[in-house]
Parts: sequence; C-alpha cells; structure tokens
Amino acid sequence: MNKEEELLRKKSPVSIRNKKASFEYFFVETYTAGMVLTGTEIKSIRLGKASLVDSYCYINNGEIWVKGMHIAPYFFGSYNNHEARRDRKLLLNKREIRRLREAIKQVGFTIIPILVFIDDHGRAKMDIALAKGKKMFDKRQTLKEKEDRRSMDRARKNYD
Repeated sequence: MNKEEELLRKKSPVSIRNKKASFEYFFVETYTAGMVLTGTEIKSIRLGKASLVDSYCYINNGEIWVKGMHIAPYFFGSYNNHEARRDRKLLLNKREIRRLREAIKQVGFTIIPILVFIDDHGRAKMDIALAKGKKMFDKRQTLKEKEDRRSMDRARKNYD
C-alpha cells in the first residue's frame, strides 16, 4: 500500500475495522476490493452501521464473496431493506482471485476482511488480507509487545 492509498483511507469519512483480525492472524498480502451492494446497504455503511466481526471471505465459481459481514438495516428503508448478514460479492481481478485461490489451498491460510471504507468517488471498498492463523504463543507475544508499547508511552509522558 503506497502513501496515497494510506492517506485516502485516513481521509475517508467511514472506517470500519476488524480489530480482532490483527490479533488472530498474520497478514501475508492485502488487496483492495470493491463491493456489490444494494441502495440501503451503502446508506447504512455511510452512517457507519456495519461490523466485520466473525466475517471471512471464500471463493466460489471464480468469484470472491464475504460471509458474515453485518450491515444494519437502514432506518428509513421500507420494504426495500436488505438482509443484515447476507453474502456479498467482492470485485477483484481474475488474476488476483486466482492467486488467492492457490494460496488458500495451503494449510493455515484464509482470507479475511480488514477494513471497509468509502473512496473519494463515494464507493464502498474493502481491504482484505491473505492471512495465516497465529498460534497461542504468537498471540501472547503480540500482547507483550502491545503492553511494552503502552508502558514506553506512559514513561515518555511522565518524562516530558
């Protein structure tokens, strides 16, 4: 990810993160995918009413789908409202999908959503990652590093 893309994500009015993912997985590669949504779904995402907890991606018939993503029903949507947890199609190149399909055949690899954001054209995008699951000792190491960073920040504040 280059600096321009990183700035775009920071500037986005909506930033829905999967915070649990970085604790549970090592990210090997990341991709940015478009999302196929209905009208009430995009309106709910723009209001920030979505969650990536317990969601994952799978490949079916050469297409990549996200399963388990929750988008709350739009308050002003009438009979046109959407299902909260339906499978949603993601838009990637065939080459990228082929690369992901080959990678997840290896034991321990999966595809998980990391971030949902709105790009500068008003479209919802999703960052997904090819990820490898962490073992218990890796998780303990992550917690230890996080605690070390906190204590260093506290010490730095007391020193200033």
